[in-house]
Parts: sequence; structure tokens; C-alpha cells
Amino acid sequence: MKKFLLTIVAFFLVVSVISANVTIRYYNKDSKTHTMTVKIAGSSKTVEFGSSRTATVTIQGGSSECVIETSCGSITVKDGATIEIVDGCIKVK
Repeated sequence: MKKFLLTIVAFFLVVSVISANVTIRYYNKDSKTHTMTVKIAGSSKTVEFGSSRTATVTIQGGSSECVIETSCGSITVKDGATIEIVDGCIKVK
């Protein structure tokens, strides 16, 4: 019985880590596409925010929040957030 419970707990732990992503809705007011470095769960990824558009981007990783590096500094963004990009800087709405 103990092995069965441990197997179930391990399964749910693996599923929760696999499904931990950050989905961000963004509005880029700039006429320029921005490519920014994003840190999530100890890994760095590059994310492109298309010019003059509203869109959604999903950053895959093992966390429900990430840190986006911009020319204006770093900003922490949680899953489900809406951001606005103006002059390369991010503002969380």
C-alpha cells in the first residue's frame, strides 16, 4: 500500500512540474519587435514580442512565474499576467 501511495504522489509531482508554464498576454505598442531574455526555474530562454500587436506567449519551464530582462531592468511576471511594452520597457497591468 505504501508503494502505491508513493507512486501516486510521485506521479502528481511530475505532472505538476511538467505543466508549470507561464502564459502572458502582451500588447507591444512599439513598431519594433523585441527579443528579451526570460529566466524561468533556473533556465534562460529567449522570447520574441512581435511589433505593434496584441498576442499571447507561453514560456515553458518548471515554474508559474518568470523574470523578463529588459533594457529598463528586470521584471517578475506571473502566469496569466497581462503586460504592456512601451519603448522596450514592460509594465504589468
